[in-house]
Amino acid sequence: MESEGAERETRGEREKRSERVRDVGEQGRNAGERGRDAAREGERRGEREREIESDRERERAREREREREREREREREREREREIESERERERERERERERERERERERETRRGGQWRG
Repeated sequence: MESEGAERETRGEREKRSERVRDVGEQGRNAGERGRDAAREGERRGEREREIESDRERERAREREREREREREREREREREREIESERERERERERERERERERERERETRRGGQWRG
């Protein structure tokens, strides 16, 4: 009888030990799965962050290009203004030259003794 009791006790201990081993194994598998899930989520999050940063960089590049285009347009406008001012200056110079020519003509007429008919 005693040996049967000892055997049952041993069997009970084995069952408990076996159950603990199964529990630890299950916990390990669960932990492993959680770790793999976390790793996959980390990869997805990293990919999303890379996509977002890539989008931001593309937008910054587009903004830099728009700014360069605005600067080119401002430079074209400044060039047009310079051309307009140059043309005005040439016109003023032509007008001064015509005025000098009229003045010379008056002097010639005056020297000839005539009267200016300007």
